Amino acid sequence: MDRAEFFHELDKLKRSRVALSSSSTEERNEALNLISEGLLRDKEGIFSQNRKDLENARGKLAESVMKRLLFDEKKLESSIKGIRDVMRLPDPIGKVLEKRELNKNLVLSRISFPIGTIGMIFESRPDALIQIVSLAIKSGNALVLKGGKEAECTNRALFASIKNALSTSSLGSDYLIQIESHEDVDRILKLDRDIDLLIPRGSNAFVKRIMENSNIPVLGHADGVCTVYVDKDADLDKALEIAIDSKVDYPAACNAAECLLVCWDVAPEFLPAFKKRADAEGIVLHVDDECRKYIDGIPLKKEDEGREYLSLEMNVLVVNDVMEAVRYITEYGSGHTDSIVTENDNTWHYFEKSTDSADVFRNASTRFADGFRFGLGAEVGISTGKIHARGPVGLMGLTSYKWILEGDGDTVGPYSRGEKEFHHRELV
Repeated sequence: MDRAEFFHELDKLKRSRVALSSSSTEERNEALNLISEGLLRDKEGIFSQNRKDLENARGKLAESVMKRLLFDEKKLESSIKGIRDVMRLPDPIGKVLEKRELNKNLVLSRISFPIGTIGMIFESRPDALIQIVSLAIKSGNALVLKGGKEAECTNRALFASIKNALSTSSLGSDYLIQIESHEDVDRILKLDRDIDLLIPRGSNAFVKRIMENSNIPVLGHADGVCTVYVDKDADLDKALEIAIDSKVDYPAACNAAECLLVCWDVAPEFLPAFKKRADAEGIVLHVDDECRKYIDGIPLKKEDEGREYLSLEMNVLVVNDVMEAVRYITEYGSGHTDSIVTENDNTWHYFEKSTDSADVFRNASTRFADGFRFGLGAEVGISTGKIHARGPVGLMGLTSYKWILEGDGDTVGPYSRGEKEFHHRELV
């Protein structure tokens, strides 16, 4: 859209977001229900547009990206389930996070409230559009959406279905804007007075470009370099299933394991068993010198350490102990998700406290790092930052808060003069 049209749409968004943020749970859930019904009604047209995107991308995009681009019956079913799950979640707006009496009839509360307007910029995954729209509406946030060029036809069809479905909603749909051009993206990156948060989802280079070209706070992660560490006290049957699942369940996902660390005590037994399963699954292994004593593989190059493959490839290294594993993760990981397989509680507690990642697991696949699996309904992305939200970001990650003070003619003067004192009694 041209500049005048964009700012006209933005003005409508700013007016409508007030009604959205103050709406009831029932109104927002009804909007979500209308969207799910509309997507089911319009699915054949959406699938048809997705086939156009797939055909246009064939031979131009990596296989991992093509899998993300696909929007079929299975992904629609998952998306609808995500919307239904979000509808069932408690209202994130108006939650009393803290409440204390400062003095008689002087009560302070910290109340959750929508962030405001979110700019969502994502590549390849049309289902991400549905996830962010459902979470944004439920959390009372207005939304500016920009999907990748490779999914242009699918995203248009999805957005048209959503807007049409919301035409009968009491909240309308003016709080949703879809943009498509690079000029529009450059425009929103400069709107730090109108857009409160940017959420980019895509490649490392893509996310970094967004972070480097805007003063708007950015929620996201640049890499998904996840690691599984098999400890000397691991149950090796568990370890084998966890290591395989972490890689093969969905290799193109950011929570797929890119690295396997194996303690030297169990390497002679574990690595041959893992190699056999890896070969059966078609996993290409990049192995260090110590590993090559037990299994064959491509010699691991220094430049491949810390690499995000997003495919059936994986680095495998032997380490001395949990301390060396943590040091390796600290140097080459991305702070996304790391898992240890161990039956030793002391080892687990060391790993838990020393691994500085958003998600730290014990005896579980890294693929559990997902908003849907966490019970968040869905997610707008994974955050590896430490301010505001971390890990899978669901409804509460799209809220901020306000301090609400209710008094009865109270003034600060008597406290300044020592005539009154605060007693700070916690109420919640």
